[in-house]
Amino acid sequence: MSEETQANHAKTEPIKTLPLVFDEPRGRKKPPRHLADLDEAGRKELLTQAGLPGFRAKQLSNHYFARLVDDPAEMTDLPAGQRDELVSALLPNLMTPLRTLQADKGKTVKTLWKLFDGALVESVLMRYPGRVTMCVSSQAGCGMACPFCATGAGGLQRNMSTAEIVEQVVAGARALQRGEVAGGPGRVSNVVFMGMGEPMANYKAMIAAVRRFVEPAPAGLGMSARHITVSTVGLVPRMRQLAEEGIPVTLALSLHAPDDELRNELVPINTRFSVAETVEAAWNYANVTKRRVSIEYAMMRDINDQAWRADLLADVLNSYGDWGWVHVNLIPLNEVPGSQFTRSREEDMDEFLRRLEAKGIATTMRDTRGDEIDAACGQLAATE
Repeated sequence: MSEETQANHAKTEPIKTLPLVFDEPRGRKKPPRHLADLDEAGRKELLTQAGLPGFRAKQLSNHYFARLVDDPAEMTDLPAGQRDELVSALLPNLMTPLRTLQADKGKTVKTLWKLFDGALVESVLMRYPGRVTMCVSSQAGCGMACPFCATGAGGLQRNMSTAEIVEQVVAGARALQRGEVAGGPGRVSNVVFMGMGEPMANYKAMIAAVRRFVEPAPAGLGMSARHITVSTVGLVPRMRQLAEEGIPVTLALSLHAPDDELRNELVPINTRFSVAETVEAAWNYANVTKRRVSIEYAMMRDINDQAWRADLLADVLNSYGDWGWVHVNLIPLNEVPGSQFTRSREEDMDEFLRRLEAKGIATTMRDTRGDEIDAACGQLAATE
């Protein structure tokens, strides 16, 4: 890439104000305040306001984030006379499991959660050799209206709170610690924001949840930011904002098409932020953080899987240089019953991958998990 081209790529536009369409419906009752919603100072302040000793906040945080305890009877360092009041103040119940389905010999566990107001969300625990990944939801429903997505079909109900996001991971960590997942006791090593919702449209809660994940115990779970992936369909202003947070998470851009004509149909937000703007924001994230960006590409039969689109995708990505800033993750489509969108043929996916690699783009085909348990985001909630 020439110096002039690189300079043009490096230019950043002023952050645009996101339209109100991204906001959740107004007037909804908020979830109960939980210690995971707050930093350490906020937890102490909440207890003090309730007439309780602020120093107990650290003990409660230790039980929640480090010990993964959810039974007040096990919190024996708290005075018996105040225990219930302390737990009620900082550890209210946030969500109830409605259904739990297993696949892959018990190493993939999908949970349908009912939130305090009846909203339904899903999380998935996936155990692989050497790691355990939690896929979490950030919204009940989604307002991005991608036609091939089960979640988008139901629209947006509301944003999830920081604590509701965090609780999905903590619940998975508890199950692993107790040996309830096939493979014996373990720990959550990776988190991906690839469940229900658009994480960037719930930015404040999402980034606060990331902070809870990376803060050392007992303030948080003490995870590595490099093991956290935040996915987006391309909310450009928020992508640029994430680049300035100083938290080196992996950014995953759900692109699904390399040309505006098709992407306008598959990812409607593209009518607001074009392929060029979206990919440039992804490149900017890689350039600022020195973290390789993942391009997510769901393979849909005879829609976006043509060989010429593989060549075009490679050309678009290579226009920002060949310094290894990007990795393409091809995803065999999780089919939604009754949808016109179906999974690409094996030979077409293989050719798509071959053409990307031939042009120097690092590419992998995602290992599909849990097809038999409605693995696609929103499918399980839709059946309820």
